[in-house]
Amino acid sequence: MGCATNGVSPRKVFFFDIDNCLYPRSTKVHDLMADLIDKYFATHLSLPWEDAVRLHKEYYQNYGLAIEGLVRHHQIDPLDYNAKVDDALPLDDVIKPRPELKKLLGDIDQSKVKLWLFTNAYINHAKRVVRLLEVEEFFEGVTYCDYSSVPFTCKPQPAMYQKAMREAGVERYEDCFFVDDSYQNCKKAQELGWTVAHLVEDGVKPPKTPACKFQIRHLDDLRTVFPQCFKGSASEGS
Repeated sequence: MGCATNGVSPRKVFFFDIDNCLYPRSTKVHDLMADLIDKYFATHLSLPWEDAVRLHKEYYQNYGLAIEGLVRHHQIDPLDYNAKVDDALPLDDVIKPRPELKKLLGDIDQSKVKLWLFTNAYINHAKRVVRLLEVEEFFEGVTYCDYSSVPFTCKPQPAMYQKAMREAGVERYEDCFFVDDSYQNCKKAQELGWTVAHLVEDGVKPPKTPACKFQIRHLDDLRTVFPQCFKGSASEGS
């Protein structure tokens, strides 16, 4: 898996979110992470548990990342947070290779479409997840939230999408495909001009108002909504 590119890609770019996207919610990684974040709030801010949970939720809703609120309002060291939350997750126990994911990624026509990871996690977590899923070979790079650089840039801030495009070497919004499980991230991407699929898994209540044009239940549905990205497609897309 490479890093940022300098030139402009002649190919379109397909941006994939990582957490609760490349692996299903049933792995419970989100729940494990939420528990560690609540513990961090309670311990480092000396809060009762209920207040810690409430503030965690408030910062996540306001900023897209709980850590953003911690750094902004409490001067928390973001790399200490990362060590005690993301890096402390027992991912080896819950994330396993998924043959269907490898098949999906392998069927994307990489002569037409560059695959790029796009996450609000720090680089350590991103690399751990794709290593455990054994899909590093498919992605040419990753755009992540740099916890070492304050103030943060993260989804759904427009600057984060522009950063991803710059790093992936693509100039036109219409040359960007994207899949994410976050309503707000998908909504903002479509507003900017990306072609977006919102992943709403089976068992998750669909939003009353769709986040974007395409809403899917399984990653494999990308074959149907973005056929131009896959091998054997007659359509080049627009």
